[in-house]
Amino acid sequence: MNDDLKDQINDIIRDEIQDVINDYVDTVEDLEKENGGGFGKDELKINIPKDEVDKLIKEYKKIKKREKSNLHQVKKMGLVDKFGNPLK
Repeated sequence: MNDDLKDQINDIIRDEIQDVINDYVDTVEDLEKENGGGFGKDELKINIPKDEVDKLIKEYKKIKKREKSNLHQVKKMGLVDKFGNPLK
């Protein structure tokens, strides 16, 4: 499961980075069309530290564990006390 989670996080990161790169390329191409210049199609490589991915996985697992707790389930129900205040 840990490898699947890492793969999913890596895919999300790659997609986000690719979106930013595409926006950048579009902007540069538009600017260079206005100025009559050219733009090279080199491949951009980005390294993401394994520690950062591990931190994301750890935080994700904490959130999932918290969601499984009984207290979280009670909060999701929207229960109120006798005065109409939400239970904490």
